[in-house]
Amino acid sequence: MFWSRGYAFVVLAAVAQADKMLRFSCSGLVTDRLDPVVQPAQSPSQHLHQIVGGDAFNVTMDVKTYDIPKESSCTTCTFTEDFSDYWTPVMYFRARNGTFKRVPQMANQGFNGANGGMTVYYVTPDDASVNITAFAPGFRMVVGDPNKRKAGGFNGGMTQYRCYTGKNFTPNPFGVSSNDTDTFPKGYCAGGVRVAVFFPTCWDGKNLDSANHMSHVTFGYNGCPASHPVRLPQVFLETVWDTGVFPQSEWPTDGSQPFVWSQGDATGYGHHADYVFGWQGDSLQRAMDARCDFGGCTQLKTQRFAEGNKCVLPPVVKEETEGWLATLPGNRTVN
Repeated sequence: MFWSRGYAFVVLAAVAQADKMLRFSCSGLVTDRLDPVVQPAQSPSQHLHQIVGGDAFNVTMDVKTYDIPKESSCTTCTFTEDFSDYWTPVMYFRARNGTFKRVPQMANQGFNGANGGMTVYYVTPDDASVNITAFAPGFRMVVGDPNKRKAGGFNGGMTQYRCYTGKNFTPNPFGVSSNDTDTFPKGYCAGGVRVAVFFPTCWDGKNLDSANHMSHVTFGYNGCPASHPVRLPQVFLETVWDTGVFPQSEWPTDGSQPFVWSQGDATGYGHHADYVFGWQGDSLQRAMDARCDFGGCTQLKTQRFAEGNKCVLPPVVKEETEGWLATLPGNRTVN
């Protein structure tokens, strides 16, 4: 299915206008070359990911038998009943001499004290009569294609980049801006780059996963199609990368942007994200029924950032991912 940039902007604008937006922080859990959805039981996976959420994350998370809340002892997320795992590729800076260094992550606006990680959103429509169904145990999905290098195609435009030219998330810290792009920003972003990725909102109601990890869900507009009739919360993720720590004087001499994703994507089109549901009991359904939003959610239990920051895992794959590297982890080539 083809999603044009125009269609994508309509979806993003609809999200931006929604009043009922559960927004919370999930600090970093681990950076590792694992992907239990796309490459289950394979260690290492093809490329590096940054993972947040519950500490039950591991190389094998069986869709039918792995009870994530039961297997978890902590979560990096603000809401302590959310043991879900969320992950995306890692951003690297490519120096003039061809070496790479990981771009550090920043706490998003309003989340000072969180250890990098991501901001997670669950969005519901204002209309309380619209039934929103929480994800089922074992559910997982993927959005985006790590091999994508051109505009258009399925999921086209579902990642948006925002360049903060100044400190303190300026300009336009919230909402949708006409200046957002679906590729890496071409200019210097002294205040960082925010990357947002949006998951589908309609489910077939039957399959917890699919062969490509996508076809059991789809994007809905003015309701869900008959093929995917179950309306889900709109999940989207934001990560803020501190690109300003790399002075513009270190950029390529031709002025081209120097950032790449860990799978070797220098365009930005190949950004992607994985989601494995892991909320405890009916906690997410309660929050969705209550239409929890920015103002808080009395239906859910919370923890301080300092507690979430303590929830960490050691990497399974023993390799260098920090400091100056001769190649991207996994010897991924840039294209």
